Amino acid sequence: MPELVFAELDPVLARSEPDPEIQDLIVASAGLNLALDYLPGSFAFDPAVGPTPDADLASSIVWFDAFVSNVDRTVRNTNLLVWHKRVWLIDNGASLYFHYAGSDYGARAKAAFPEVRNHVLLRRATALRDVDERLAALLTPELLRSVVALLPDAWLDDPAFAAPEERRAAYASYLSARLEPPRAFLEEAAHAHDQLV
Repeated sequence: MPELVFAELDPVLARSEPDPEIQDLIVASAGLNLALDYLPGSFAFDPAVGPTPDADLASSIVWFDAFVSNVDRTVRNTNLLVWHKRVWLIDNGASLYFHYAGSDYGARAKAAFPEVRNHVLLRRATALRDVDERLAALLTPELLRSVVALLPDAWLDDPAFAAPEERRAAYASYLSARLEPPRAFLEEAAHAHDQLV
């Protein structure tokens, strides 16, 4: 994944953009944003052209996208770039949609992720069960809390929570609960893969 940084976006930039749709996006995105490093010369990944990720990488990407509920890594819109003959994950904005569930994150934490059946790399994800324990072990509660602690207060304003810190705690709790076995998202991914064969 390209390097991530916080970036302040000035809505004045929209004035020099000829496309009205992009203008609207720039204006709506004014303020603090999460930005990805630019990969010069990169191009969109096409599963028919490649390079094809090996089974371990494909399985890891499918596993992670199912964990974070990323609905937007499909054949129509892979949100993968190829740069220096490697696959790079971009545009993860369609992840973590539990964010819009109000304060009831707990009910969603153990849910399966049926949308994984549309994942562009699902056919190559032949090592899902092999990567499962390894990846789940990497995402310790301490790591999840440290990542969630990076979220700016301005992004966590929600009347369902008394304060940003309460919402951070809910995020960390949700993500930790999602990793508790049995992991429904893994079973859903494995089942969807088996249906392809």
